[in-house]
Amino acid sequence: MTTHDFTVLNSELLVDAPIIGLRRDEVSMPGGGSAHREIVEHFGAVAVVAEREGEIAMVNQYRRSVNQRLWELPAGLLDIAEEDPLTCARRELEEEAGLAAQHWELLSDLFTSPGICDEAVRIYLARELREVPRPPAEHEEADLIFNWVPIEKARAMVMSGEINNAIAITGIMTAAEVLAGRAVARPADTSFPQRPEALAQRRIAAGRVPDMKKL
Repeated sequence: MTTHDFTVLNSELLVDAPIIGLRRDEVSMPGGGSAHREIVEHFGAVAVVAEREGEIAMVNQYRRSVNQRLWELPAGLLDIAEEDPLTCARRELEEEAGLAAQHWELLSDLFTSPGICDEAVRIYLARELREVPRPPAEHEEADLIFNWVPIEKARAMVMSGEINNAIAITGIMTAAEVLAGRAVARPADTSFPQRPEALAQRRIAAGRVPDMKKL
C-alpha cells in the first residue's frame, strides 16, 4: 500500500513564548491541494515513577490551563540546551520530591497530544532511593503537595478518575506491569527519537542557551 507524502510547502511562526512556539504549516494533502495545520512546539519533558517498597512518589499541583489541582509524577521540561533526558530527570526528582535514585530504567516515551503538539515525554522508573535536600521552590511548585502512594492505590485512582493526567496514567500503569513482573523496562539510555527538535533548534540557533526559556 502506497501512502501519501505529507510535504510541508510553507511554514510561518505565529507565536514565540518562553516555553512554547506556535507555527502554521501548509501541508500537501492526498488527492491534490493543501491545508494549514497549527502546531504547538514544545521542548519535550521527562517524568519519574520513583518507587520504594511498593509505593511511588506523587505530587499534587495546581495547573492553570485546566484550573485544577492534579495528581502527577515528578516531572519537568527539557529546557536546557542539549541536556541528556536522564540528567534532567535526576534534577526534577530532586527538586520536586527531594529524592535521588541509584537505579534508573525507561518505562515509556509518549506523545501527549499529537493532534496539535509535538511534545514528547520520557517516563523513567527510579529505584534504590535516598532522600536529599530539596532546593527552594517558586511559583506553583511552592504550593506543591508531596505524598507516597501505594502502586495499587495509584492504579485504582487511575481507574476511578482521580488521576487524569495522561503522563501519570502512563507511568503508573507501565510501572505496575514492571513491578509485578509482567513486563520488562528498557535501559535508561535508550535512544529518544521522539524528542521534539523544532523549538529547541530555533532557540539554540538564536543563542538562547543554556536556558532556552529566556527570550
